Amino acid sequence: MIKLYDKGVYLVNGREIIEDTMDVHLAVKEKTGIDNISKEEAKKGTMAYSILKSHNTSDNMDNLRLKFDKLISHDITYVGILQTARASGLEKFPIPYVLTNCHNSLCAVGGTINEDDHMYGLSCAKKYGGIYVPAHQAVIHQYAREIMTECGSMILGSDSHTRYGALGTMAMGEGGPELVKQLLERTYDIPMPGVIAVYLTGSPRKGVGPQDIALAIIKAVFKNGYVNNKVMEFVGDGIKNLSMDYRIGIDVMTTETTCLSSIWETDNAVKEYYEIHNRPSAFKYIKPEDIAYYDGMVFVDLSQIKPMIAMPFHPSNAYTIDELNANLYDILDEVEKNALISLDNNNIQYTLKDKIKNGKLYVDQGTIAGCAGGSFENICDAADILDNKYIGADEFSLSVYPASQPIFMELVKNGAIAKLTAAGATIRSAFCGPCFGAGDTPANNGLSIRHTTRNFPNREGSKITNGQIASVALMDARSIAATAANQGYLTSAEDIDVNFGKPHYFYDRRIYENRVFDGSKNPDPSIEVKLGPNIVDWPKMSKLTNDLVLKVVSVIHDPVTTTDELIPSGETSSYRSNPLALAEYTLSRKDPAYVGRAKEIQKAEKARIAGEDILEAYPSLLKVYEAIEKKFTIDRYNTQIGSTIYAVKPGDGSAREQAASCQKVLGGLANIAKEYATKRYRSNLINWGMLPFLYDGDLPFENGDYIFIKDIKEAIENNRSEIKAYVVNKDMKEFTMQMPKLTDDERKIILKGCLINYYKDEE
Repeated sequence: MIKLYDKGVYLVNGREIIEDTMDVHLAVKEKTGIDNISKEEAKKGTMAYSILKSHNTSDNMDNLRLKFDKLISHDITYVGILQTARASGLEKFPIPYVLTNCHNSLCAVGGTINEDDHMYGLSCAKKYGGIYVPAHQAVIHQYAREIMTECGSMILGSDSHTRYGALGTMAMGEGGPELVKQLLERTYDIPMPGVIAVYLTGSPRKGVGPQDIALAIIKAVFKNGYVNNKVMEFVGDGIKNLSMDYRIGIDVMTTETTCLSSIWETDNAVKEYYEIHNRPSAFKYIKPEDIAYYDGMVFVDLSQIKPMIAMPFHPSNAYTIDELNANLYDILDEVEKNALISLDNNNIQYTLKDKIKNGKLYVDQGTIAGCAGGSFENICDAADILDNKYIGADEFSLSVYPASQPIFMELVKNGAIAKLTAAGATIRSAFCGPCFGAGDTPANNGLSIRHTTRNFPNREGSKITNGQIASVALMDARSIAATAANQGYLTSAEDIDVNFGKPHYFYDRRIYENRVFDGSKNPDPSIEVKLGPNIVDWPKMSKLTNDLVLKVVSVIHDPVTTTDELIPSGETSSYRSNPLALAEYTLSRKDPAYVGRAKEIQKAEKARIAGEDILEAYPSLLKVYEAIEKKFTIDRYNTQIGSTIYAVKPGDGSAREQAASCQKVLGGLANIAKEYATKRYRSNLINWGMLPFLYDGDLPFENGDYIFIKDIKEAIENNRSEIKAYVVNKDMKEFTMQMPKLTDDERKIILKGCLINYYKDEE
């Protein structure tokens, strides 16, 4: 059972819940003896407030300027980050910065590209004083849990699932430019976020795993935006009933709620975790003050949650497995209706009803992997379920990816790997591929059940533009193992008779000590950075001009547009170090004509910058200029020309900056949206010098229309919240867009054209 409180709540002594009503002060006084405590004062009692305050460099807790303790990136993101930082004057890493290699670690496509990027990362770690984790040693977040976390600290990562709250660390996933700011000793600037309590009570049922709890929470809070851009603070008497791997498994999935970060109470189980990992000094007890006020509460009775399945194409599209099995045709019919919106392609005939065999749902593949699924406890429990069973010799397959080499070694020692292998599973090294479409791509029309993080369209690696479609349903490792034991027929772990052995975990630190390069205390400026032929500098980007002409080159009416749809994962991963090559894939899964349209209008801007004949480069602008000049006087060579897209709610999902930077590389100067799905995506737009407009209502423009904005530079300089614009094609029809308040630095970045220009001009 999950309950969302309509109002804020006071939490007294970490356990007593008092709703924010007219009689609240009397109720608080009865519990504590304290009279007339103010809501603002009680807000300071949260764990989140305390940690944020200790990392805030401003004297204003309403507008935070945060400095993080540590940074972490992987091999899809760190090249772009380091190239940006190097272009902006980087001399050395001011804080520990870990470069992991868990996304392009197979080096499967693109020739030498992937390993060239790895050698680039290693040389930068040596030169600037970083920590380099070679391929196959650990997925990014498992390494952070084992080595980097500390109670009360803050970590910023360039991966959206940067979540270490269960270990007492407030962590955030952001686009690369925000890490660049930290490398250049600047700050992460945000308003003080709201804090939502997640009160856990009771104990999980046998067979229910952390993914089940996580999916139930995501289902309850995603669509209504209950925790959007807020901190989820886990409290309650149920925490003590959860192992550390269990807590971590819930915590990592909080990203899918669109919250900003997470933090949990710490206890002796956390203390033992740090002791096991030879870092006892990293532990301290963290809990809310005796009186803490929260902006809302998610109340979770763990004992009432059953094994779950999140159907395509979002983690919030969740049902109990029992409910799905009892209503197969009705639920699959609903999934197919949703697919018409998500896939938006008439050439794809999508159905899951052909997976029904003998009245049961048959799946083609199972995968337990990554930062969510590859934990020691998940894999041990799966091994116990599959002990002395086998997965069969038909279409169904099962692959298991331990999240780190230390976990893998212990699974070998305790026999779990032998059990899984004997059952027919294949064991892989630490790799994030199944989470983003670079590993275990199913056959066309296949259905994969995965204990991974996401099941967005094409996230499993299929290519809709090539006529391919496969689907992922998210499940917990235990029910995936139960399904495997039933040779591919969907099965709840509650329906399996099993004794879970729950073996103790022994951590062997020698694995990292023998392979990880740690130059954090000894940067060597004499080292030459190794640049492979694919590693390309960012193209030059021009400053914002007085006036602006935008051509609308894509209009997306989907309720939500994910970052996977803005720039695909999987097949593009090898090109993340080459912004020009990567940009060719922009919107390829959603609007394949986008790149060509954007490049056409970009010809005009290139001519303007070069002082060449704009109309010769792009003759269609003549009518646009003539229409504008009937109403306004403009300087054509001081009027920036670029493209824009409209999407209802863009940016759900990954933190990858390339969702924005690829648009900018192609001449994109703005996004127009009803709202932005995440703070991360809006920040990425701003850091690449793109205007994050908002517009709510019937669109006054269509794809292909031109929009003129007069005095945009002055509007940004003066932080105007309303921006008048004109649809050139429709007789200069006026409409007003919103521009929520920008920070001083954000305004300067947009005016300069991008973060790199901003830092260069400060030198």
